[in-house]
Amino acid sequence: MAVLIEHLESRLGRLLGAWEPSEQSPEGTPRVGYFTGGVLAGIQCYATIGLFKTHLTSRVSDRPQHLELLGCGRPVPGDETGPLPGVLEWVAERLVVSGEAVLRGDVIPLPMPLLPGGTMTALYAALPVCFDDDFASVVLENGVETAMVWLVPIGESEAAFVRVKGWDAFEEELVRQDPDLLDLNRAEIAL
Repeated sequence: MAVLIEHLESRLGRLLGAWEPSEQSPEGTPRVGYFTGGVLAGIQCYATIGLFKTHLTSRVSDRPQHLELLGCGRPVPGDETGPLPGVLEWVAERLVVSGEAVLRGDVIPLPMPLLPGGTMTALYAALPVCFDDDFASVVLENGVETAMVWLVPIGESEAAFVRVKGWDAFEEELVRQDPDLLDLNRAEIAL
């Protein structure tokens, strides 16, 4: 686990602490760590720590996948930690129960908007492009390659666009329009 923590801290900043899964969480639900002082100034970063231990399977290739989930965003006024730690735990629980890996381009509908009255109602599984390319995966002490999956909050029309046009078309629009994906209350892009 030391290699994972070192990998996360190298971009996200120092690990200040981690939330243990709730008592109702399924066995295997990982902790969610809080990192500060990383390469993205003023951004709160959270990551699962230990999801890699759950053997998930790709529904596309039927191959085993080892993942950690990442959530990053600007601080939410009036909410010290914001919604991301709970959201990461919720997604991790779903993965542990289903045994199915989340893949690049997947859209995960949220049970409610990310922020009260907000427009972000789903998560988009992306490469962690807000960091350098080497951050996308790490080989751990046991030789297991573990991918970092950035869960980007998206809105209803963006989620519909991904379903209809595909993740590659959506990512092209993100590059073209360059929205602030670290703003948890951003406006949806024009599609």
